[in-house]
Amino acid sequence: MGKQKLLVIEDDPGLQKQLHWSFDGYDVLLAGERETALALVRRHQPAVVTMDLGLPPDPDGATEGLATLQQILALAPDTKVIILSGNQERAHALKAIALGAYDFHQKPFEADMLGLVIARAFYLHAMQQENRRMLQTQADSPLAGIVSRDPGMLKLCRSVEKVAPSSASVMLLGDSGSGKELIARGLHALSSRQAQRFVAINCAAIPENLLESELFGYERGAFTGAARQTLGKIELAHGGTFFLDEVGDMPMALQAKLLRFLQERVIERVGGRTEIAVDVRIVCATHQDLKMLAEQGRFREDLFYRLSEIVLRIPPLRERAGDAALLAHHFKNKFCASEGRSNLHFSAGALQLIESYGWPGNVREVENCIRRAVIMSDGPQIAADDLGLPASAQAAPVDEAINLRQAREAAEYKVMVRALARADGNIAKAAELLGVSRPTLYDLMGHHGIK
Repeated sequence: MGKQKLLVIEDDPGLQKQLHWSFDGYDVLLAGERETALALVRRHQPAVVTMDLGLPPDPDGATEGLATLQQILALAPDTKVIILSGNQERAHALKAIALGAYDFHQKPFEADMLGLVIARAFYLHAMQQENRRMLQTQADSPLAGIVSRDPGMLKLCRSVEKVAPSSASVMLLGDSGSGKELIARGLHALSSRQAQRFVAINCAAIPENLLESELFGYERGAFTGAARQTLGKIELAHGGTFFLDEVGDMPMALQAKLLRFLQERVIERVGGRTEIAVDVRIVCATHQDLKMLAEQGRFREDLFYRLSEIVLRIPPLRERAGDAALLAHHFKNKFCASEGRSNLHFSAGALQLIESYGWPGNVREVENCIRRAVIMSDGPQIAADDLGLPASAQAAPVDEAINLRQAREAAEYKVMVRALARADGNIAKAAELLGVSRPTLYDLMGHHGIK
């Protein structure tokens, strides 16, 4: 592998030589003004750039340097730009940081100190690129879209892998926003039906009088306005998977018709007389207690047992150790890329708030919150205020284990996963947060089965 590319933007030939000589461990590219610098960025895409803000035609001001910085970050948002500035240029250097520069360093520079800053910038850039590659390869695995290190969630993923090849009806129980459709799509993608359609319908979102024709379709002339024969969603899913979201909201009359379909595997369109055989795998989801609804006479008990051949419970985010911070980092990286922002980072206060908040809206709430924060935040970091969360919010208490060894191991796991999530997977930083050495953290991760 060749040397890492370091771009030096400096109009003073003496300083150019000094920087070139000091950092000969890198492939040093030199530029004395804006056009050359931008051409080198386009051609070589260097991970790290050092630059003087006083560039011609404004060597005594900072307008040209700041304009160059903005254009570099527009071309390559992940580039780490280190500003080299004199004492009197401190205000300009701070402005550059606000525009997205990675760091600034005083002139005359100390080669060793600047060398450390440059090395750390290369390391951070490499980490972010790795993160981006992970985001891109997530499509390869049906369950890779589930971002979690929580034992309960990982156990659920293993259950999905076991259940998917069967044809059993699956009921997913979970709060709104916890990822029920993501799990349903995973069940479909890991089944032998993955080449056929996955069709979803939300029973709560469709008016009662339209739901029957949406599910079963209708014949021409079945009702006013039925100008042509239309297939229902169940029929469209033939050979594939049919996902009924919020099944607890289905009216009683339709429940009887759905039960007949589950028993006979045939449907009749509205206004039709012909029985049509349909082969689909049924997955349904609800946030309601269907057993209780059945006892109250609001949900058919026989349908409940038909739908719940296998029941999978999706834990709410408040029960998932360390996942709030992990998801926050995941969505920050995703939205920084899609919104074209240079990579932001969370302040310590923001991370603390993310971890302590109960997230009643679950993963969907985290996603919306972080998207808003990425769009609204000023400067290179997301502060606690940018999240728009109530600062007083606390996570719901978790039941304590009785067995001392189990309690200690559970606490150890929880703290370790939180540290890894807060450090966005950086082992050195997580070890520092935990106050242990890196080898110790690796041993602990091995003991607890964390990759």
